[in-house]
Amino acid sequence: MTEDNSKNNNNYDRVIKRDISKEMRSSYLAYAMSVIVSRALPDIRDGLKPVHRRVLYSMHENGLTHAAKFRKSATVVGDTLGKYHPHGDMAVYNTMARMAQNFLMRYPLIDGQGNWGSLDGDPPAAPRYTEARMTSIAEQMLADIQKDTVDFKPNYDNRLEEPVVLPAAIPQLLVNGSLGIAVGMATNIPPHNLGEVIDATTHLIDNKDASLEDLMQFVKGPDFPTGGLVFNAKDIQQAYATGRGGVVTRGEAEVIETKKGGFDIIVSSIPYQVNKSELIIKMADLVNSKKIEGIRDIRDESDREHQVRIVIELKTGVNPQNILNNLYKHTDIERTFNFNMIALVDGVQPQVLRLKEMLQYFIDHRDIVIRRRTQFDLNKALDREHILEGLKKALDHIDAIIKTIRASEDKDDAHKQLMAQFKFSDKQASAILEMKLQSLANLERQKVEDELKEKQKLIKELRALLADPKRILGVVKDELVEIRNKYADARRTKVVARAAKVMSMDDLVPAEEQVMVLTNGGYIKRTDTESYKAQKRGGSGVIDIDTKDEDFVNIFLTANTHDDLLFFSDKGKVYQIKMYELPESKRATKGKSIMNFLSLTGEERITSALVMPKEGKNEEKFLVMVTKKGVVKKSDAANFKDVRRSGIVAIGLDKDDELKFVNIAAKGDLVIMATKNGQSITFKESDVRSMGRTAGGVRGISMDDKDEVVGADVVRSAKDFFLLNMGEKGYGKKTEVKNYRVQNRGGSGIKTFKVTDKTGKLMVSTVVGSETKEMIAISQKGQVIRTSLDQVPVLGRQTQGVRIMRLKDGDKIASLTCL
Repeated sequence: MTEDNSKNNNNYDRVIKRDISKEMRSSYLAYAMSVIVSRALPDIRDGLKPVHRRVLYSMHENGLTHAAKFRKSATVVGDTLGKYHPHGDMAVYNTMARMAQNFLMRYPLIDGQGNWGSLDGDPPAAPRYTEARMTSIAEQMLADIQKDTVDFKPNYDNRLEEPVVLPAAIPQLLVNGSLGIAVGMATNIPPHNLGEVIDATTHLIDNKDASLEDLMQFVKGPDFPTGGLVFNAKDIQQAYATGRGGVVTRGEAEVIETKKGGFDIIVSSIPYQVNKSELIIKMADLVNSKKIEGIRDIRDESDREHQVRIVIELKTGVNPQNILNNLYKHTDIERTFNFNMIALVDGVQPQVLRLKEMLQYFIDHRDIVIRRRTQFDLNKALDREHILEGLKKALDHIDAIIKTIRASEDKDDAHKQLMAQFKFSDKQASAILEMKLQSLANLERQKVEDELKEKQKLIKELRALLADPKRILGVVKDELVEIRNKYADARRTKVVARAAKVMSMDDLVPAEEQVMVLTNGGYIKRTDTESYKAQKRGGSGVIDIDTKDEDFVNIFLTANTHDDLLFFSDKGKVYQIKMYELPESKRATKGKSIMNFLSLTGEERITSALVMPKEGKNEEKFLVMVTKKGVVKKSDAANFKDVRRSGIVAIGLDKDDELKFVNIAAKGDLVIMATKNGQSITFKESDVRSMGRTAGGVRGISMDDKDEVVGADVVRSAKDFFLLNMGEKGYGKKTEVKNYRVQNRGGSGIKTFKVTDKTGKLMVSTVVGSETKEMIAISQKGQVIRTSLDQVPVLGRQTQGVRIMRLKDGDKIASLTCL
């Protein structure tokens, strides 16, 4: 047999045959436990994983406090690897980086100098370039570690010892959170506000039976370092009650109006652990793929002053809330944070922990730390007391002691002689011998006795403290309050009690009365009704809108910002839009083209607009339409519910006719129509049968070819209603509706306004009730007057009225609305 074959046979004899399934069970279990206990999960007591603990302890050992000079990160990494953590250097350095990043750690534990990464996902510079030291709050994690407050264990090669857990004067696990993936389990604990957590902890110390609801009076919810919003108090409570659950988080976004009248969306914070650069790239991809339309530009304007500032510039006429809702839906501006609060209990047992349990385990840990620290201080005080008692005794025999020491052959002989002759203990004799003879000779009795009394008083206090568990907890509480006063800061994440939902403009726009103005040239705006102060009859009014010389105001109405507006065109089509979707402008500005808001054809003009109240959208209501040529049509209001932006047909028209007026009517109402030449007709709505949406109408009033309808309205009854008529030159009056007899539709009607050269043709005719208090009239050149209807006299049908508004030469009344 050759030498090689002999070696192979020997190796074969050393192979152990085992069933692979049994080997996997045992080996994989050992591997899993190693990952769970020694790598991936934090300890409930100090909130740290082993690598974090080793980095901090190494820095502590090297004196890298917050007041020390910065030291190269490579030094810290090398020291940690060599002494405590025999793994890859990048694992240690990445741990350092995380503890230094203020966008991942609510309260960073490492103060880094140099490039430590960014919200954009940029990696930190190499460890040979960056420098580090502990932060002040990190020092609280190691406070009193030299006082036997925690257990130590041998390091990986038994050369040194490392702490099993840190004393941790702060509730680190809750304030900074933790993320880790083990084998068969993972942890995901969000960061919280230090002040809130300490307040809850001290409350639990005082009230051991405190409920979760009690604790949540202090801990409102997660407090992420990147700010943002967290939604739904019920979801937060569920997560704290069970240790598991999801909460919706959002970045903060604000819609602002630009100087040019457009809109920008400003994102000032993003959800926790979201990469800002990738978020912007995702937005751009959605725009390029046309999944989101209406965004002109996306800019990252983040700087030192603004950690996050993403400017989303929108195109003209785009609804900014729709864009924002799509961003919530398709990007990480909104995301769910899933609680999975697993940590190691007693250093070995992974458990899902509720909020109260996490606080209680921290309290228990601090209780042990304070007890061990107190016992350490007591032992040290007892040792010193024993030494002082020896020194006091030595003062009574100082000359003999000095003589004995000088006569001794060596130190050991002197030690034995002192113990034998003067009955000193081993420690007392050693303490005396460690003093120089000159110091021993100069020893002052008073100083020794004073220090002895001080130590005896301290011993008494420490023993009393150890004997009283409540006093121990009182110390825990006092130290937490001190830390709170030093390190607590304002909450960054806003907690929204309600559930997250796609915000509509209805949620964001306050409901208030405003005025809508539409010019003949197609410029539209809305503005505050208070812009028009009431004036006396006959005033000249104020300039409402900056119109071109050839333009004038055509429609003027009041509506609530949440109302639906129906716009009817001369071509017989209808369009729908919310009042708040129209541009809000100052009184004297021109507004914007209505083409930006409605899909009108080139030659199509809006001739009528009305408010469709929410409660008016039902089958008992009708829309009564009247054309320029006197045709009338009635159609169910339900036919016009949720009209699409591109518009629908409202009435079929003859080629030379135009739709002019549209009103809401109910069964039993009266329809009143008036013409430019001062004629009027009143008939019952039941005289007109309800027709389909695309149908034409029937004859409402007969008139000559040169005449046209200038007013059409609907009234419930003749009692307590007036017909408000106004001529083109500013003359007007009120006439009681009861003075107009009800006729059959289709007739030529009766006189309603005396047309003269002074009054001009009749321009406006509308019904007002006794509850209507004011009117606003506007001229073709933009002059506006707001006056009380009490100042408009009640006159007969065939009168011309009085001057309501003094117009400039060439100007005429355009429209009128009542408040």
